[in-house]
Amino acid sequence: MLHKTTILKYIKLPIVVAIIGCISLQTTAQKIKIDGVAVVIGKNIVLDSDIDKFKQEVELRSEGKVTITDCEMLEELMQQKLLAHHAVIDSMVVSDEEISGRVDRSVAYFTQQYGSLEKVVKAYGFNDLEDLKKELSVVQKENILIEKEQQNLTEKIDVTPEEVRLYYNGLKEKGELPQFPAEIELAQIVLNAVPTKEENERIVAKLNEIKEQIEEGASFKMKAIINSDDPGVTQNGGRYTVTKESQFIKEFKEMAFTLDIGQVSKPFKSEFGYHLMQLHDVKGDTRIASHILMQPEIPEEKIKETKEKVEEIILEIREGKITFDEAVKKYSQDKETKNNGGSIVNPQTGESKFDLTRMDPAFYARVSDLKKGEMTEPFYDEARSGDKMFKFILMKGRTDTHIANLVEDYVKVQQLALQKKKEETIEKWSKEKIKDTYIKLGDDHSKCDFKKNWKKETAK
Repeated sequence: MLHKTTILKYIKLPIVVAIIGCISLQTTAQKIKIDGVAVVIGKNIVLDSDIDKFKQEVELRSEGKVTITDCEMLEELMQQKLLAHHAVIDSMVVSDEEISGRVDRSVAYFTQQYGSLEKVVKAYGFNDLEDLKKELSVVQKENILIEKEQQNLTEKIDVTPEEVRLYYNGLKEKGELPQFPAEIELAQIVLNAVPTKEENERIVAKLNEIKEQIEEGASFKMKAIINSDDPGVTQNGGRYTVTKESQFIKEFKEMAFTLDIGQVSKPFKSEFGYHLMQLHDVKGDTRIASHILMQPEIPEEKIKETKEKVEEIILEIREGKITFDEAVKKYSQDKETKNNGGSIVNPQTGESKFDLTRMDPAFYARVSDLKKGEMTEPFYDEARSGDKMFKFILMKGRTDTHIANLVEDYVKVQQLALQKKKEETIEKWSKEKIKDTYIKLGDDHSKCDFKKNWKKETAK
């Protein structure tokens, strides 16, 4: 079993900083009035309330497997503040584009959690989205500084096969070999139910009609609320802040940076449907634009036809008339998987393997009982873009929950060994930097028994 300190290494505290920093958003000045200062590291502070919030996040992200004391949490936070402080001293540069990209992703994440931007702003007690983004920018800048300082300290570190072997044997001797969860590899064949040519032409004609009405003085916002299929339109009227780093689709960003202020675009297509856009303002590298999204309707007969075709493909494979790989190349219409044998990539890791215990419950129920080489029955699905499709999934491979094995799990053990070596490098760096960094502990925490000499006590 992994010890508490080992598990903490996998929680990735800089990410915790980002999340909790957002959850506890208030200006520093406001917080100090009601909070005690736990510690000052250089020009950075940790407040007493931060400790409680970070503890909750660690326990949440470890799914209750880790409980941590206030002193342990404070030391983890001091480590992050030390990195941020010296990132500034080492002249680490954080661009406005990097910050705005992180802020946009944070806003998108919390909007998904709360259901609307309005609810996010209200939940955190801000006046408007601009105030929220301003505070998020502070949080994200510090996180980027921490990451860059870590990368600067560890980018040249590597491990040899011998070091991996010694690391594995060390864990084995201590009885601390990690247990790797059950993993599966999946592949899919997807057929889209596409709208008719006439339906696409109807949508384009409708958008052209709306374009003329707006150019004649109609309100773009009202037209968006009445006509747009964008689910966020009721909260924002179709209005968005766009940068080149924003997580918008390519066509959307390109159009926002093509239009003149006040100009209404021609209808343009993306994977989500057809759009109409108007540019409202330009602020440096930022564009303020509104759009109307209209998605073509797909008749029931098209959906039925697509399902029947998928059933025919499954029958061909089961009867041995065609292999799964051949069927992927011949039939599948999924752009992301068509050229790699249908293999589905785990978006969280970028790899083809999925942790069976961490899958979406609905997806888990569909594939959990499949044996290697077995396929699901065809099922209906809808993409985030609104595309309607039928698909089926092949279980390409699966491994059961098991204790780490150096042969079968070499890559994973290698990653753990590399992570440990990087952490040891940062630990050594921290012990040296603590000596010449201004550190002031609050009285409530001066009795903590830290692993590092944060109190700068003279060795006896």
